[in-house]
Amino acid sequence: MAHATAAPLDQVVIAGGGIGGLATALALARENIPSEVLERRPVFGEDGAGIQIGPNGTRILAELGVRPMLEECATTPDALRIRDAMTGRDLARFPLGPWIAERHGAPYWTLHRRDLHRALLEAVKHDPRIRIRTDMNVAALSDEPEGVTAVMADGGVTKGSALIAADGAWSALRNDGFGGGAPRYTGKCAVRTVLPASSVPEGLRGPDVNLWLGPDVHVVHYPVSAGEAVALVAIFDDGRIAGDWNSPCDRGWVGARRQRFAPLLKDLVARPDTWRRWSLLALETPPKLAVGRRALLGDAAHPVLPFLAQGGVMALEDAVVVARALAADPRDPARAFAAYARDRAPRVRRVAEASRKNGRIYHMEGVMAATRNLALRHIPPEHFMGRYDWLYGWTPPA
Repeated sequence: MAHATAAPLDQVVIAGGGIGGLATALALARENIPSEVLERRPVFGEDGAGIQIGPNGTRILAELGVRPMLEECATTPDALRIRDAMTGRDLARFPLGPWIAERHGAPYWTLHRRDLHRALLEAVKHDPRIRIRTDMNVAALSDEPEGVTAVMADGGVTKGSALIAADGAWSALRNDGFGGGAPRYTGKCAVRTVLPASSVPEGLRGPDVNLWLGPDVHVVHYPVSAGEAVALVAIFDDGRIAGDWNSPCDRGWVGARRQRFAPLLKDLVARPDTWRRWSLLALETPPKLAVGRRALLGDAAHPVLPFLAQGGVMALEDAVVVARALAADPRDPARAFAAYARDRAPRVRRVAEASRKNGRIYHMEGVMAATRNLALRHIPPEHFMGRYDWLYGWTPPA
């Protein structure tokens, strides 16, 4: 149920129509706060990638009213299965499915990003409190005594009581007073694809999230689109930089890096004809999450490395927290954004550090890798998953 505001805000401008921007518009609408979403692209694209949504994210999707739209295309994996990428040996199997849903009151889902974005977009289009405009490239911001003006690259302007920048890891607006600087390359790149489940080797068609660990590499694959397709991601050390999330990647380049893989994994990585590549980025210095009547959200605020499957979920968490902050203090957006920043900064720092730690563990080699593998084989599965109660058990502040 939406919370009543003391005095309705004028329009909130949201720069970016991705997962974070659309979720923010829906969260604001639930608080009876109107918004205008400005999307840079002329049309929304078809993103060929998967996404994992833990209970802390599916709980939010239910709150935003889009969970029923996703239930038919979401997959609920039974377990996280970890294997050695070079030998193919099983290292561990940790429970997801009914176990994690019962523990946290919400399921663990794997989805095609296209399906998640489509559901959010449909919900936005049907809410009269939200306006969405495409081909709107926000180039600059201007603070004024009573609000914020977004200036487009073509000279057009849009005004609002406040502005939320949700324009991704390469955010053009982050440098406008928030600090943090440009993202740096971490020395790792990821390649991704989605292929029909029928194209996956028969031994890998189970309903699990699969994680293969090797020296300076790891591979993840899991079912999406109600099990009809499989999302596949491989992360390597690499010196070249890809300038966006969707750069084409040569099949031969991927193939040359799979030569040491175990036969079953080698076979899987040989199957796709097309790949997309992106460079993993990090910010040297975290930006401010709020400056006056402006705030950052999602990857624009905190690009999280993909070793914990929480990048998209952090944007969902941001969305509900910033909406509740504005609803609680509608007469002073700057003060509301300051409260949002105080709430989110410790949380996203902890998630980012946990993700970096996972990345170091995933890519170990030699004695360190052998020690890791031994620990994985012997740790009780429920005990291991209980270590993440702080992550999956999160709920928005009242």
